[in-house]
Amino acid sequence: MLRRQFLVSGAASTLALSMSGSALAQFGQSDARTGIREALSLAARLATERLGQRDGFFGDDHVHIPLPRSVARVQSSLRRVGLSGSIDDLELRINRAAEASMPAARRIFLDTIRSITVSDAISIVRGGDTSATDYLRYRTNDRLTGLLYPRMEETLSASGAYRAVEAVEPHLDQGRSVLSLFVLSSNRTAESLRDSVTDHAVEKALDGVFYYIGREERAIRRDPVRRTTDILRRVFG
Repeated sequence: MLRRQFLVSGAASTLALSMSGSALAQFGQSDARTGIREALSLAARLATERLGQRDGFFGDDHVHIPLPRSVARVQSSLRRVGLSGSIDDLELRINRAAEASMPAARRIFLDTIRSITVSDAISIVRGGDTSATDYLRYRTNDRLTGLLYPRMEETLSASGAYRAVEAVEPHLDQGRSVLSLFVLSSNRTAESLRDSVTDHAVEKALDGVFYYIGREERAIRRDPVRRTTDILRRVFG
């Protein structure tokens, strides 16, 4: 299985920083850790609750998970003649699988957030608008991929979404199958095709959840109204 490796250079450089004495004087090191934990927990809960609802992914233009580009071209062609139903269903199932995984993703986030150290927290406070989100993505990527991939695969297999690709083959011109348009080289198999589609879906699902976590973090840092507790006001005020 192919997995995307996220290179979070911004997070790596941020974690190498240390706060100045004057900044530390404003609040204790323990406050920094408590504040970062609280901010990230809030952002993760809001993001996963939003995306875990029905149409959380599917109905949101910011995070909707599309089909891979080559498949989307086939989908568009078939839609013009009213034959895209099976591929449309594949797209829907991908988004539904992402929505269903959000409660479990939230548990991974909260478990990771509890392990943030004082040193990590001080560096994150000193960092940019999404330094906490970058840190969280760096720390949770492997676990989230391990969570999402089998769930996505199981959902798509059980629903018949994978098989739906083959069902539209007779409707394509020049004897070209949907499978051939998915495949980038002649030696790719149907099994590797499934892996490619699922990898794409998992990658886009992760992009979506971190999009909203990052947006929540920026709001907490920039908007005093979003700092709803004393600790958030002390750390980010």
